[in-house]
Amino acid sequence: MSLSSAVLVALAGLAAGTMNVIVGSGSLVTFPTLLAVGLAPVLANVSNTVGLVPGSVSGVTAYRRELRGQLARAMRLGLGSVLGGVAGAVLLLALPGTVFRRVIPVLIVVACILMAVQPRVSRWITERGDRHPHGGSTLLGAIFATGVYGGYFGAAQGVILLALLATFIEDDLQRLNGLKNVLTSLANGSAAVVFIAASHVSWEAAGLVAAGAVTGGQIGGRVGRRLRPSVLRIVVVAGGLAVSGVLFYKYY
Repeated sequence: MSLSSAVLVALAGLAAGTMNVIVGSGSLVTFPTLLAVGLAPVLANVSNTVGLVPGSVSGVTAYRRELRGQLARAMRLGLGSVLGGVAGAVLLLALPGTVFRRVIPVLIVVACILMAVQPRVSRWITERGDRHPHGGSTLLGAIFATGVYGGYFGAAQGVILLALLATFIEDDLQRLNGLKNVLTSLANGSAAVVFIAASHVSWEAAGLVAAGAVTGGQIGGRVGRRLRPSVLRIVVVAGGLAVSGVLFYKYY
């Protein structure tokens, strides 16, 4: 890889690491960049996932204050993310992705709508008595499904996760954003283990993405933590709709 290509990949990692902590759509920056510098699609996807894991962990450390008191919740929901991430990685390596890719933009739009109307939906769930400190079995199943998507591709995984968490768990949105970063890290990390064990990784590309993403995770943490819940909701919905628009254009 030339010096200019290496710098481009590292800068893409920086942008993706920042975006993932706040919104969760960084793969739409790094994945096309890896394609542009010559990596084949599957190799680019695999290397991108491996490279973004350190950035996700960096984002978790940036949100460590908001994560206090959420260990039991993170462990319960994290199991769904880990299992989903493994399943998604296996699907990527074993199956053609045409149908799944066409469903992705629709899922993101649904997540954006859910995020936008989340306060009303949350009140409705509360009135029915379906709220649970850890979200209950419905949320756990949805986290698993989101982990499958995260292991498979993952663009805007964070949008879907935050919408689900805010709907099923009554807590401050910033605390839930910190939890979202943990679940994203677990889904991507478990998928990365599968990719390292069963596929080829471009370690040069993954390393450059990681170098940028680690710094981006800290930047995203500082910016994201300062956003008011209402502003954070707007940023997440806007980012998710932008991602969905790009994917609709690409796959339809």
